[in-house]
Amino acid sequence: MYTINKSTNRIEKIESATFKQLGFKERDHLQEWIANNPSCLNEDLLIIQKEFNGFMDTSERLDLLALDKHGNLVIIENKLDDTGKDVTWQVLKYASYCSTLNGSQIVSIFRQYLQKIGSAENAEELLEEFLESDDYREKLNIGNSQRIVMIAGEFRKEVTSTVLWLLNYGLRVQCFKATPYKLNEQLFLNLEQIIPVKEAEDFVISMANKSREEVGIQEELKGRHIIRRKYWSEYLKEINQVTTLYSNVSPGKENWISAGSGISGVTYGSIATGDYARVELTISGKSQKENKRVFDILKTKSEQIERDFGSPLVWERMDQKRMSRIKFELQGVSVFKEEDWTKMIKWLCDVVPRFESAFKKPISQISRRG
Repeated sequence: MYTINKSTNRIEKIESATFKQLGFKERDHLQEWIANNPSCLNEDLLIIQKEFNGFMDTSERLDLLALDKHGNLVIIENKLDDTGKDVTWQVLKYASYCSTLNGSQIVSIFRQYLQKIGSAENAEELLEEFLESDDYREKLNIGNSQRIVMIAGEFRKEVTSTVLWLLNYGLRVQCFKATPYKLNEQLFLNLEQIIPVKEAEDFVISMANKSREEVGIQEELKGRHIIRRKYWSEYLKEINQVTTLYSNVSPGKENWISAGSGISGVTYGSIATGDYARVELTISGKSQKENKRVFDILKTKSEQIERDFGSPLVWERMDQKRMSRIKFELQGVSVFKEEDWTKMIKWLCDVVPRFESAFKKPISQISRRG
């Protein structure tokens, strides 16, 4: 920080100091400064308690408890010249304790604070005005919306690395570096948000949300893979008793299993999704032209194939794609509903052998051209 001398057109550095050097204390000074001017944290906050110790079965107390304009509780922890190494664990405990507070408890806490500081103002009226809502109680501390603000002269690496990691999991944590300055007898305080950097805060939050969404997708996929593998294990036990088509196939994580037909690029498939079960013949060799030729040959024999199978089939030439497909489906069942498995497996054990038998001779009469 520098002073500007307009007459000499020069700047002069103002030397930083430490709170200890200046004789300041955490509770008597830094805490009081913030409690009486919370806008120094770059937003509108309403302090509702200080030295809050209303936690069940513990004597711990947090420095300041506040509300933001959305009704979220803000846990503010102050340190002087050094955070110490355990402050993140400390504030996480406080946030977990505060997560259980309901609207009535928050109003009561604020009322006690006003009495403590000698204010005659009405807690309910102040909350209604601050949150700009007659139904302000409905906004108070909804879900896991608690926020954490840490203020200190220096942040240790183990603290900053932990905070950055927590941000990736959606915890709303801010770190403010508090630096006192002295120029002759005049004292200054600079509060700078260092995590996340103020200018990049929205970006950091959006990236954290994206990361959490991707983790959620990965976990969902992992769960789906487990279910599918279990389903295919059950299916293969039953289908292998009525056909040898899948005798060399192992249960997998995908929504399909397949077996060869004797012609390159032409495969039988059993499909299980969240909407249907299906048996299909897929024609997907390297050459689109050749795939369409094979499909067209089979299509000329569709009447006999469907007669042998016992039901009409869906013939999908898919002119704009490399592959073609012939299928038969059971709608309205889901592999993700275990109660549907018996119906799906029974249906497939009936149609798969008939489907394979209906196509076996026509396929054997086709010779691939490449």
